[in-house]
Amino acid sequence: MHDDAPARLLLVEDDARLAALVAESLRRKGWQVDVVGRGDHAIERIRTDPPDLVILDVNLPGGDGFDVCRAVRGGFPGAILMLTARDDDIDQVVGLELGADDYVAKPVAPAVLAARIRALLRRGARTAPTDAPPEAGPAGPASGGASARRVSAAGVTIDAAARDVRVRGEPVQLTTAEFDLLWALASSAGRIVSRDELMQSLRGLEFDGLDRSIDARVSRLRRKLRDDAEDPRLIKTVRGRGYLFASPDGPATR
Repeated sequence: MHDDAPARLLLVEDDARLAALVAESLRRKGWQVDVVGRGDHAIERIRTDPPDLVILDVNLPGGDGFDVCRAVRGGFPGAILMLTARDDDIDQVVGLELGADDYVAKPVAPAVLAARIRALLRRGARTAPTDAPPEAGPAGPASGGASARRVSAAGVTIDAAARDVRVRGEPVQLTTAEFDLLWALASSAGRIVSRDELMQSLRGLEFDGLDRSIDARVSRLRRKLRDDAEDPRLIKTVRGRGYLFASPDGPATR
C-alpha cells in the first residue's frame, strides 16, 4: 500500500445485500473495496491479487472463514478481520488461533468497523521498510539506537526495526498482530503488563474482562516460539494481573 493510494480491502461475504451495504459504507471512507461471496474464490483472490486487508465472514459457501484463514495465513502478510454473526467465544478463539488479526460480531456499527480497519491498517503500515523505527510498546520509547530495538531472552531474539523473530537462530513467521503483541511484551521485559494495557496499546479499546483475544494470541505465540504452555520460560501468565516477559539475556536492551 502506497501512502498516496487508498487501501485495498477484500470483503468476503455471501449475503449480497449486506455485502453491498458494507462495501458502499467503506468506499465512502475512501477505501477501495472488492467483494467475493465464496470461500474458495476468496482463497484464490487473496493468493493471486492480495489486498491490504481482508474482511472475512465465517459462514460461507465453498469453505468457511476458518478454512480461508487457514489456507492463506502462511503466505498472506496483510490483516484479516473476521466478521460474523456467531458471537461465540470458541469461534473467536479458533479464528485468532488460525491467525486472524481481529474478530468482530455482527451486527456492527459502520463507525466501529471502520475504526477496527484503520487500526489494523496502521499496524500493517509498520511492516513496510521505513527510515523511522517502529512505535514503542507500552514501555515507552526505546533509547540507545538500533541495539535498543532488539531483545534476546530464553533463546528468542526479537529485532523490532526489522520485525524479525528467531528461535535459536531459526526465523519464525508471525502475523502483524502477533508481532505487535510480542514486542509490546518484550519491550516491557521484567514488568507485568496487564490485559487492559495491552488492549489499549494494541487495539485502542478497554479490556472488558471477557475479551479473550489477547489470551488466544499469547497461546499462539507460545506455540510458535516453542514456549511450553505448562511451564513457559518466555511469556509467563501472572494470574489476575497480566503477562510477564522474561528478563533479557545480558545487559538490558530497552
